[in-house]
Amino acid sequence: MDGMERLGGERMGERSSIQQVAAASFIGTTIEWYDFFLYGTAAALVFNKLFFPEFSPLAGTLLAFSTYAVGFLARPIGGIVIGHYGDKIGRKSMLILSLLIMGIATFLIGLLPTYNAIGVAAPILLVILRLAQGFGVGGEWGGAVVLAVEHAPPGKRGFYGAWPQMGVPAGLLLSTGVFTLFNASLSDAAFLSWGWRVPFLLSIVLVAVGLFIRLRIMETPAFQRVKDTRSEARMPVIEVIRTHPRNVLLAMGMRIAENGVFYVFTVFSLTYGTQVLGVPRTTVLIGVLIAAAVGLFAMPYFGWLSDRVGRRPLYLGGAALSMLYAFPFFWLMDTEMAAVIWLAIVLGLVWHAMMYGPQASFFSELFGTRVRYSGASLGYQLASVLAGGLSPLIATALLAASDGEPWWVAAYMVGMGLISVVSVLLATETFRSDIEEDVLDAKGHAPGRPTEAEG
Repeated sequence: MDGMERLGGERMGERSSIQQVAAASFIGTTIEWYDFFLYGTAAALVFNKLFFPEFSPLAGTLLAFSTYAVGFLARPIGGIVIGHYGDKIGRKSMLILSLLIMGIATFLIGLLPTYNAIGVAAPILLVILRLAQGFGVGGEWGGAVVLAVEHAPPGKRGFYGAWPQMGVPAGLLLSTGVFTLFNASLSDAAFLSWGWRVPFLLSIVLVAVGLFIRLRIMETPAFQRVKDTRSEARMPVIEVIRTHPRNVLLAMGMRIAENGVFYVFTVFSLTYGTQVLGVPRTTVLIGVLIAAAVGLFAMPYFGWLSDRVGRRPLYLGGAALSMLYAFPFFWLMDTEMAAVIWLAIVLGLVWHAMMYGPQASFFSELFGTRVRYSGASLGYQLASVLAGGLSPLIATALLAASDGEPWWVAAYMVGMGLISVVSVLLATETFRSDIEEDVLDAKGHAPGRPTEAEG
């Protein structure tokens, strides 16, 4: 008995506190999204001139957004591969791997020669590094949110699950802030020559900080139980498709509006504001900065609220408001008044936070422990290709086809919102569910329970 108590005490001592896990998830995802968003800002503002200089500004932007979309194509692959090993080996080790992949790729983008230096090889190398970024972030999200949700105490999964989600506005705030600082403090010539590279090169410092923090976190109790009973899924992705196909599809549908409209607000708005409305780049960048700062506080609030009223009401409200806001967003942008443009972007990211805050716990609760990393990653990342990966590209193409009029873009946003509204209505509520599912031992029996023959 004393030995069992001592063993239990050691196991409890090995577990990381939820506060440590929340901080590590937040800082780690902030670094990952800093890297990912940095590319989007650069694609909207400078990559057309540096890597596609022989095209018109709008055509060059379309090509730059095409390389941007490539990163989203790699995200499901990263989610499948890293999610597979996250469900077999562990959450922690895969989070360290994803951080290294993303950080190294971003650093190398900062060293990349431009089209004028090496010709067509420059955009080719850019695409390869963007693929690496997408692969890394594809494995990052599922691991970070599962780590937080599985460590969270009952009744607080929404709140603590929102902490890795806060990495999105924090990464956006950090990347846009650094980019804005260099853009405002340097001449156009200096910024295009070398200033744009510095934010990418700084990534390596952030990665070192992230690795230090993540190496100190222990594996989650829920997954450790799976390991202890040797009941890991042999092929997690195959199992999750076989056992939870409906939940994978619903997660994808719920993700469409949240992800697609978000990139219209934060990336496409830069193109629309600077190339169509003719407002200064800094004006739109400041709007994104303010909106990201608001989102940083809105996400944990909506995560906390989802622990009390449920995931579905908030997610449904965010999707519906994003849909209804599509046309008013452009009416506000078209005023060309800085304060009104800032308000337009801020409101868009508040509706986004209503969905993204509860999303980590909502998606994690749709799947069992044996396949949670793979299931959450699959639904999240497959939708990213169709939504966020294509939305700046589709929006820019619609803008070009309509001679700078944004109303087809607004209609596109309405369509994405409608898909998410229907998906939420078809989903079941999960905030009171028990995610500590029974796991199976090597013989296929639930541990601690007698079989029929034994009973």
